[in-house]
Parts: sequence; structure tokens; C-alpha cells
Amino acid sequence: MAKKPLPPLTTPDGSQQVLLHSCCAPCAGPIMADIQAAGIALTILFYNPNIHPEAEYLLRKEENIRYAQELGLPFVDLDYDKDDWFARVRGLEWEPERGARCTACFDMRFERSALYAVEHGFTVFTSTLGISRWKDMNQINACGHRAASRYPERLRYWDYNWRKGGGSQRMIEIAKKEQFYQQEYCGCVYSLRDTNLHRITQGRDKVVRGVKFYGRDEAAKGIQS
Repeated sequence: MAKKPLPPLTTPDGSQQVLLHSCCAPCAGPIMADIQAAGIALTILFYNPNIHPEAEYLLRKEENIRYAQELGLPFVDLDYDKDDWFARVRGLEWEPERGARCTACFDMRFERSALYAVEHGFTVFTSTLGISRWKDMNQINACGHRAASRYPERLRYWDYNWRKGGGSQRMIEIAKKEQFYQQEYCGCVYSLRDTNLHRITQGRDKVVRGVKFYGRDEAAKGIQS
């Protein structure tokens, strides 16, 4: 059965140029492909100082670079200023997922993205963060609009619902096709801690970083992913 065509994408101000803050290749996959297919010029920005440890950060970044190169899209690599991130979330170490620590984390990443956008002539920016069902879309969008509001009349945050139209399912399909690295925690040291604590209560092993990739088990078994 043929897939239902996606509705046409239009940016909030009609701009044909968008800056996309990307958290990782799996989440970015369908968004990058859809924006490019809409004929909108797209630049990928990777700014995620929350990701810990650095080896995990580098692996996630390289996967995102690989897919950007495959699509022929420019990729902006900003600083890994993890010390600033730890300072930003100090006192919030035991906040739950989707709590105040996540808001502070999103704010930091979006503020830097918004600054880059304004400095380089973008009038619209958006993010891949909201496509994950593990995230609170309202929380993410509020942070995006707050960052853009620092530059009234110059910048807008595009709060498009990237989950709709089967976006979450296509995220998995593209991840399997590309055999992206499959991270098993959000990214920060505290999410890794909490994920492992939960796994222990379920009688499961702790996260082993850097070993799981979408689609590789199926490929090894001769199953088309």
C-alpha cells in the first residue's frame, strides 16, 4: 500500500530557510528528510552539552553528521560546554524526567540555538526534541518560544508537531534503515543514573553504552528492517 503523502510544510513566517536544533540522528531523521523534501533550505545545529560522558556525546554527534552528509545538508557543530551545563542545572540533580532540570536543559540549548540563528540570518528555528514520545511537547515548545522571544521581530520558533503523520513511526523506520546508534537514555548523567536505577528494580542489566544500533540484529538475521 502506498504511503499517504505528507501535508505541505510551511514555516511560521514563510521563510524558505530553517535552522534545526538536533539532539540525535534517530530523532532528526524524519524531520531532516521532510523539511528537505519540502524544498526548504535546512541547516543542522548540534548543541547538546547535556550528553554525558564525552564518548557518548561524540558518538551521537558523529551519527548525526553522517546522516547530514548523506542528505547533503550543512552541519553546525557548537561547543561541548558541559561545565556550563552542570552549573545551569546545579540543585536540580534529583528532579524527575520532564521536571525543572529538563526545562533548564532545554532553555540552555535553545538560547544558544536562537543566538546562532540571529547571528547568521535565520528567522526561524525548530528542534527535533519534540518528536520523542518520552518528551513533554508543551514543555519543549514553551522553551523554544521563550528563547525566540529574546529577539522579538527577528526570530520565531517553529512549534510544528513532528509526531503527527506517523512521524514517530518513520523515525524508527529511518533509524533501522540507516542503522543509527540506539541510545538507551536521554543523554545527561542524571538520566543515565535514573534509567539504571529503574532497570535494577525491573531485574534488568544496566545500560551498556555504544553497543546497540537500530536494525543490526535484523540485518544479521537476514530480516529486512
